[in-house]
Amino acid sequence: MSGPIMSQSQIVNVQFGETVKIVEPVNLYGCSIGSDCFIGPFVEIQRSVLIGERNKIQSHSFICSLVTIGNDNFIGHGVMFINDLFDSGRPAGGDKSKWKATLIGDYVSIGSNATILPVSICSYSVIGAGSVVTKDITVPGVYAGNPAKLIRKLIK
Repeated sequence: MSGPIMSQSQIVNVQFGETVKIVEPVNLYGCSIGSDCFIGPFVEIQRSVLIGERNKIQSHSFICSLVTIGNDNFIGHGVMFINDLFDSGRPAGGDKSKWKATLIGDYVSIGSNATILPVSICSYSVIGAGSVVTKDITVPGVYAGNPAKLIRKLIK
């Protein structure tokens, strides 16, 4: 019997803008992070993720492939992005053709422990802590719950 295969957290093939602050350990690979961003510890950002400028991503968040995040956003602690809806009743695994994209606009705040399925969230939206976003959000506002629903509209 052989022992476990060990690997370290790492930063590989990442395009960085200017003055990006990262608190290790993190696992970042094949992604792009714009200028003036903060990435907290225990964050994983996967291949093909695009993150704009002036974003703050708090600890223990997971941003999977095919997520695009605009500018001036706040991603709370433990936020999970999902790109596989298990459409066939099981995980798509390596079949990337079954993965779906997520688009986050500008000035979006996502509360701690929210789960974001493959959706679009328009600019100037707030997602409450612990919410599960299952459908596109097209009206700026405060959304909360499981599934997340509009609590009140916001004025830009």
